[in-house]
Amino acid sequence: MSVLPYRRLAGFYFFYFAYLGAFAPFFTLYLNSVGMSAVEIGVLMSMPQLTRIVAPHLWGWLADRGASGLRIARLAGLAGTVSWLGLYATEYASTQFAWLFVVLLAVMFFWSAALPLVEATTLTHLGDETARYGRIRVWGSIGFIVAVVGVGYLLDTWPPRAVLAIVLTLMLCMLACCWLVPDAKTPPHASDAQPIWDIMKRAEVIALISAAALMAVAHGPYYTFYTIYLVDHGYSKSMAGWLWALGVICEIGIFVWMPHLYRAFTLRQILLASFACAVLRFLLIGWWIDNFAALIFAQVLHAATFGSFHAAAIGVIHKLFRGRHQARGQALYGSFAFGVGGALGGFASGYAWAGLGATWTFTLSACAAFAGLLILWWKLRLAHVGEA
Repeated sequence: MSVLPYRRLAGFYFFYFAYLGAFAPFFTLYLNSVGMSAVEIGVLMSMPQLTRIVAPHLWGWLADRGASGLRIARLAGLAGTVSWLGLYATEYASTQFAWLFVVLLAVMFFWSAALPLVEATTLTHLGDETARYGRIRVWGSIGFIVAVVGVGYLLDTWPPRAVLAIVLTLMLCMLACCWLVPDAKTPPHASDAQPIWDIMKRAEVIALISAAALMAVAHGPYYTFYTIYLVDHGYSKSMAGWLWALGVICEIGIFVWMPHLYRAFTLRQILLASFACAVLRFLLIGWWIDNFAALIFAQVLHAATFGSFHAAAIGVIHKLFRGRHQARGQALYGSFAFGVGGALGGFASGYAWAGLGATWTFTLSACAAFAGLLILWWKLRLAHVGEA
């Protein structure tokens, strides 16, 4: 195993998730300020997930064919950052929705290369010590908190258009860190000659990806409309930022504690508990929005619905896709689980929000999480990859 470049990897995760902390909760406010409808916001905010359906296959395929995964991430990230500048011309576009759609499609297509390729690099550096992944990934959660709280306060006094400059700054920092992370040599594995689609057809792979897609669907209304939902019910933008941050603070605790959870529970048990918490969380958000204590508890549950779920799912994928399949395995997982699932969640949330209202939209989120729970309980078995 190579020497772990802890600080450089931590820096990338910090700025990548700081970028998400500025974009996901607050870009909707910018879209709302330029006159986009709920359905249009739902479509536009599904762009990150929509591009993850196709783009990661290209990046992962290139990496598995011998190209440097980090070099691909660096060049694609540069193209994505330049594409973001197109948003400054939105006010001059004859059809704002079409212009926003095209620009965001380009931005997210290129930036979709970064995370799966860096994840594969991180796990290669870690080797068999995947329990240490949470200690690196936790810096992403810290970055998200810094951004979501800071931007929330800034937007109490700054106009929503300021989000464009804030996100651009974070993209540049993320790009710089991506250039500093060293490549990791992937060791050969017995499965190298096996076609990757043979791995994809395994029942446990299908179960995990299907359930993860349903978890992404469940989070669609949360990532798209949670800030608007809070503001509409009288909460300030800074309070919305703190509620987002609370969830990620609890997520940090889980990432730090993951080595202990790995020793006490199987990955399957961690995943099942995470989905059960998601059902409860979205019911609380949907039905008790005016109860601040219920909102606090719902945000605490983010530790499970994202933190333990993501760490355990990444651990399973790392066990199932070995050797030269690692980069593409991470990309396929992100593509099918968060690309398809996230796009469906984003698209559906806009229509559900407009047609059914917030309460029933989040109730449908809880139903999606429950369906994922049933799939995992029924089909996920990991005994042959080192877990009973």
